[in-house]
Amino acid sequence: MASNLDSYVKASKPPPKALATSQEIRDRGSTFVATVYAATSPEEARKAINHLKNVTHGARPATHEIAAWRCMVLKPQRDGLGGPDDFEVVSGSDDDGEKYAGGRVLKVMQAEGVIDAVVVVSRWFGGEMLGRVRFDHIELCAREVCHAFRRKDDMATCIATLVSLDQTLASLRTQLAAATRPADTNDAKETGEDKSTVDGSVVIAKKPTDPSYSALEESLDVAKAKRLITARENSIRSVRVALKKAQGKTA
Repeated sequence: MASNLDSYVKASKPPPKALATSQEIRDRGSTFVATVYAATSPEEARKAINHLKNVTHGARPATHEIAAWRCMVLKPQRDGLGGPDDFEVVSGSDDDGEKYAGGRVLKVMQAEGVIDAVVVVSRWFGGEMLGRVRFDHIELCAREVCHAFRRKDDMATCIATLVSLDQTLASLRTQLAAATRPADTNDAKETGEDKSTVDGSVVIAKKPTDPSYSALEESLDVAKAKRLITARENSIRSVRVALKKAQGKTA
């Protein structure tokens, strides 16, 4: 009974999800393609490699699954409360029969500053030796997925910043509405609405809904995300100025 339960738990865990896949490079019958997965430990990296090799490529096994990983982990006997000094980057690589290739992939990851990830370059041998140019193909594929990983990581950071700024802006706007609300409009609280005065007139402002950034996240348009962050920061500054003036009038 216990063994069946263990099997179910293991089987119910979601498989590793590829974050990006490179374009194929074909040269004299050989095919090269890279895949990157998130991996916070060498164990997770190995699971991703095995999944790619045995499941994703199970029907068409690659001749070589060249891999490298870099993971930020806790140092032995550390709890993380000591800050950055409690952590270290653990890296490794696997040539899988393609001598020196794993080290080449690892160097690309180091150059691109990719951490908490595993990059696997799959090669299907076409029957003709390629010489040193094979390393160029391996590095080009690896670099492509490293760039994609960095964009996804940058976008995740931007989205988190936007969500935090939205919360700050909403809080400030609520404070401003309360500071500028006339005493005879307190009945708005009963309807879940705020009444604020603008140029002497009374307007009803409903509580705004939280914006969705799903489309932005999928687009990986980091430049647009950064423009939105700047816009939110400018709005926060403007509301803070208005709030300070309003609070000064009621003091």
